[in-house]
Amino acid sequence: MLKVRTRDIYEKFSLELVAGEEGIDRPITTSDLSRPGIELAGFFDYYPAERIQLLGMTELSFFEQLSDEARITRMDELCTDITPAIIITRGLEVPQELIDAAERESVPILRTKFKTTRFSGNLTNFLESKLAPTTAVHGVLVDIYGVGVLITGKSGVGKSETALELVKRGHRLVADDCVEIRQEDQDTLVGTSPELIEHLLEIRGLGIINVMTLFGAGAVRTSKQITLNIDLELWDQDKQYDRLGLDEEKMKIIDSEVPKLTVPVRPGRNLAVIIEVAAMNFRLKRMGVNAAQQFTDRLSDVIHEKAIQDED
Repeated sequence: MLKVRTRDIYEKFSLELVAGEEGIDRPITTSDLSRPGIELAGFFDYYPAERIQLLGMTELSFFEQLSDEARITRMDELCTDITPAIIITRGLEVPQELIDAAERESVPILRTKFKTTRFSGNLTNFLESKLAPTTAVHGVLVDIYGVGVLITGKSGVGKSETALELVKRGHRLVADDCVEIRQEDQDTLVGTSPELIEHLLEIRGLGIINVMTLFGAGAVRTSKQITLNIDLELWDQDKQYDRLGLDEEKMKIIDSEVPKLTVPVRPGRNLAVIIEVAAMNFRLKRMGVNAAQQFTDRLSDVIHEKAIQDED
């Protein structure tokens, strides 16, 4: 599915359209940008035509030193049928040769007043966000003490009810039922809610409630990085559950892995409190405090000392 067109960056950054209006809906397929300095010198063997091209002070100053024939040839080669746009930075004057070539090939020529380095950074961040790999997961995403907790489990296990209790305890809901996830970096997963169900919770027996209306704007947020997965499952008396917290499971989402905890559900267990404490304990572990490991180390020391005493 097409995610970004040239029109999107034109509107996002309030750019000036100088030429090539017919190509304003061209697709943008990569977040990589190109500053075609070596191409203006005549080397087009590896020209990345599918990228947005940025022309700043350096490129245009060099271009002015070329002969009239070379100026026309370079701009003809710069404008291809797959080039999404050519952007002139610093509000510099657009060469007439570029305008003529862009009109022939319908390549949008845009202009911004920002400096090249600053604008390229902002544009790259925008494109990486829009072009990031995405997926959707059935679950609930809640911000608990700054930890993005993705609560998963089979339908009817109590995910939404647990999220409601967490919201009542002062935490913030990001998404219920369907969590849209995009991978913005190698190990950075950001979850959001589909626009249709944003701020809504479905509670069986009550129906759909609007969390922001009931609890205020501080009870919701639009997105959150996912750092912990808690999987709720019905209690299985034949299954051995981790009682120390030393086992480390992982949940793979797209190309990233998130720490996973499996919490059994049975009557009388306060899931909201358990998940809240799990988030706090996760923060402690990231700060270097691992209670389970400390207990294991102390136990090993006691056993070792006991063995020495027995030998004596």
